[in-house]
Amino acid sequence: MIKGAFQWLAGTEWFMRAGPRMVPKVERLIDKMSGGKPVGGDRSLVLMTTGARSGEPRRTRLACVREPDGSLLVVGSNFGAERHPAWTANLLARPEAAVSFQGREIPVSARLLTGDERAAVWPGLVAGSPFYERYTARSGRELRVFRLIPEQ
Repeated sequence: MIKGAFQWLAGTEWFMRAGPRMVPKVERLIDKMSGGKPVGGDRSLVLMTTGARSGEPRRTRLACVREPDGSLLVVGSNFGAERHPAWTANLLARPEAAVSFQGREIPVSARLLTGDERAAVWPGLVAGSPFYERYTARSGRELRVFRLIPEQ
């Protein structure tokens, strides 16, 4: 029930406008309360990247989908904004990153999915988060999808 309510809310015009201002404040509160650990079980992670321009460490809370091989899929939706989120540029510039996932910090290598590879995972991502289709329509861009591959 909560998941359905969130999916409905996330797809509303109000949330797509207010989300970029509201969500970072909520995330800072969650970070403070959780000690920077992800909340949301196996559907949430904290991505730790290096800024593409600044070189500074960056942390971003993201929804994710775990694949059977242990890789994680993340989508650069940016609330349906015209621009891709900054964390996607960070991964394009420096694909070596880390995630905090299920209580562990894991080094990962990021790969942007394109073409058939992206097309193969997109229906599953939309099935789990239908608002991605609305974000795509609103933004006028193809949302970036990354596979985060755990380093062994």
